[in-house]
Amino acid sequence: MAVAGGEASLHLYADTGLQLPTTDPEGRDLILSCGAALNHCIIALAATGWQAKVCRVPNPADPSHLASIEVSRQNADQLDIMLAAAIPRRRTDRRHYSFWPVPVSDIALMAARAARNGVTLHQVDAMDKLNAVVAKSVWDHASDADYLAELTAWSGRHASAVGVPARNTPIPDPAAPIPSRRFAGPELAMPPDVSPADDNAVMLALGTRTDDRLAQLRAGEATSVVLLTATAMGLASCPVTEPLEIAETRAAVRADVFGDSQYPQMLLRVGWAPINADPLPSTPRRDLSEIVEWIADGEKSVTE
Repeated sequence: MAVAGGEASLHLYADTGLQLPTTDPEGRDLILSCGAALNHCIIALAATGWQAKVCRVPNPADPSHLASIEVSRQNADQLDIMLAAAIPRRRTDRRHYSFWPVPVSDIALMAARAARNGVTLHQVDAMDKLNAVVAKSVWDHASDADYLAELTAWSGRHASAVGVPARNTPIPDPAAPIPSRRFAGPELAMPPDVSPADDNAVMLALGTRTDDRLAQLRAGEATSVVLLTATAMGLASCPVTEPLEIAETRAAVRADVFGDSQYPQMLLRVGWAPINADPLPSTPRRDLSEIVEWIADGEKSVTE
């Protein structure tokens, strides 16, 4: 992701140099990530008294140009302040969750906020079918030497501002309700005395009516607002993207969850962390100077 900024506008670009060619051959994860960053930006601006007028995919001649944002003054809204406060607190929790159920009202609230971004949120009921689909995607990746080499390069990190740190990934548990990605060098401990059989998390699927770049961007925005809403309510969450990175398993998710009505863009596992779970460490982030370039009005950004 790259951002170019002027005096009263911001422009979001996809940095295709960061795309993982084997894990993310179509660039879906890249666009979803940019959509999440866009929503974070809109919320942070609103919480500090700025209204963002967004034009998405503004330049058909440049597919990397994902959004332009014009800003103007407004009063901060309490909802945006609450969601902005959740940004630095949000974590991806890949551990087992507790037996406490997620209230239906919480799921309804997350669905309503996703809908404001033109994205449908469904709770997955056929968990056995989803488990089988996710397991197939894990198996297919495990037999792909190029994928394994790529995974080893970007996970299991100890002192890098990119990738997934070893301290944030647990050893996969074959008894887990949903199989997890097999990251390199996992070091995160599961909470003691917590059984995967007691994990009462819900699986939420985000879908869009079309499957173009704009739909994927909006799905990333909806992913952001759902995760921040969950964080603000005290819920743990974890995106599950592996089955959506392979065309065959993505089609299976569509058939099982949405039928022909929607295209699946994101799966989210949401639940309550056990009371004895240690706080998760934050993951490193690239320095702002690496992703933002400030330009004077009339100049053209070269950060693409």
